[in-house]
Amino acid sequence: MHISETIHTDYLIIGSGVAGLRASIELCSKGNVLVATKDLPTESSTEYAQGGVAVALSDEDEIGIHFEDTIKAGDGLCNEEAVKILVSEGPERIIELINWGAEFDKEGLKLSFTLEAAHSRKRILHAHGDSTGREIERVLIKKVSTMRKIKKASFAMAVDLIVEEGRCIGALLLRGKEIIKCFSKATILATGGAGQVYSRTTNPRVITGDGMAMAFRAGGYLKDMEFVQFHPTALYAPGIPAFLLSEAMRGEGAILRNINGETFMKNYHPLGELAPRDVVSRAIVSEMIKTQSTHVYLDLTHLDEHFLKQRFPTIYSTCLKFNFDITKQWIPVSPAAHFIMGGVETDTDGRTNIEGLFAAGEVACTGVHGGNRLASNSLLEGLVYGYRAAHGAINYVEDKQPPSLNDKEVISGEILYMDSDEIMNVRKELRQTMWERVGVIRCGESLSMAKNRITPVYDKLSKVIFLDPLALELKNMITVDLLITESALARKNSVGAHYRTDYKEKFPGWEKHLKIRKRDRYIEIF
Repeated sequence: MHISETIHTDYLIIGSGVAGLRASIELCSKGNVLVATKDLPTESSTEYAQGGVAVALSDEDEIGIHFEDTIKAGDGLCNEEAVKILVSEGPERIIELINWGAEFDKEGLKLSFTLEAAHSRKRILHAHGDSTGREIERVLIKKVSTMRKIKKASFAMAVDLIVEEGRCIGALLLRGKEIIKCFSKATILATGGAGQVYSRTTNPRVITGDGMAMAFRAGGYLKDMEFVQFHPTALYAPGIPAFLLSEAMRGEGAILRNINGETFMKNYHPLGELAPRDVVSRAIVSEMIKTQSTHVYLDLTHLDEHFLKQRFPTIYSTCLKFNFDITKQWIPVSPAAHFIMGGVETDTDGRTNIEGLFAAGEVACTGVHGGNRLASNSLLEGLVYGYRAAHGAINYVEDKQPPSLNDKEVISGEILYMDSDEIMNVRKELRQTMWERVGVIRCGESLSMAKNRITPVYDKLSKVIFLDPLALELKNMITVDLLITESALARKNSVGAHYRTDYKEKFPGWEKHLKIRKRDRYIEIF
């Protein structure tokens, strides 16, 4: 393979969402930082995070209560140490953002907090009504722009990690038709989740599981991959993207109705519309099956029109573009893939099992979310663990001799070119398979059918090299497809967001976390 350029940096960050940006800010005082992203730096899940960021800063809240709510939502599978770190260090990270210029909504002179599902206190900070992620990203990008040691490489997609003798020493980047060999003393994955492996998702186009797939190919351990959170309320209409309708809408009093106009959530959970996300998603699917419909409705028409326009300006204007007025109409909604609790296994300092490789944010799995993420903990996770992964990387670099670098071929294999129409057709079919067979409600039969469809494609694509972003994304997606499906098949119980109709209860051994890794040409779950 021809390498067009070789570059060196102290720290390489792959991804430019909240975790990657926060890590870069922390690292730049210790050396040169390169932030590589396959699209624009602003194109990430952070940009689309509406509801807010959960943090115990209000007068009526406590860190201990936030801890208990997170543990409860995680359904017995949270790493308690990771949760303690999240909730206790979170306030400092948010105050830091405010000092850097973040403009969160206020009531008078005080910060304004709202309620979301499974929170026992109003602790959701929001900005400009429903543009919290965009505001956090704005502040972080502005801060990064003032730091000369941080360089950005846009439209530079990571192909694979460079690992020699068990040590990650950088990555291969694809920019245009050129391959760049980037050597680094430490590498941080911050590529986000994998929502695009499903046909219905709230995630942006770029979220294709790249970091997880690269770590897996390099010998990294992945954990809890069966736990995929489906957001209950994404806009449903033929030909329209699954636009997220924030959980904060239900926190402000929105009601769910089935196709016949009947309310139903109290039949499934005493908290009704504010039940945990997995409960609400399954309830919606159950109602859709009962009424033989493709959606249910989210009803806000009983709420004040002026309040709705002010509180949810982006949602209001976006729905209006699709001819839905949230102040006057029931809005058709159904679940969509939103967040993956699993990912590259790390400790609380972002370290993976591969020396020199760290991970933070949705790509990583510290165990902080357990089997089901508490609403609005994800932006906080990116801030807290982006900061911690940076310090983990700094400590690693200070303790280790610089890696020995050489110009030998770092990747070998057959280079394959695929027609773009073929790529998109395979991608579409696999996304639909994941949605229908490995979705909100699963069973052994559906999972086995998915595995039988996915495995031949994986076997073909995993053996070749792609020098085209679309094809490389497909290779990464099929890898994550198989990791989720294999893990879901192996977990023969229902816990958190993983629900199987053939194992509806928590059977003995349910507390175990499933890890998955590559062994020669095989996948091993342990």
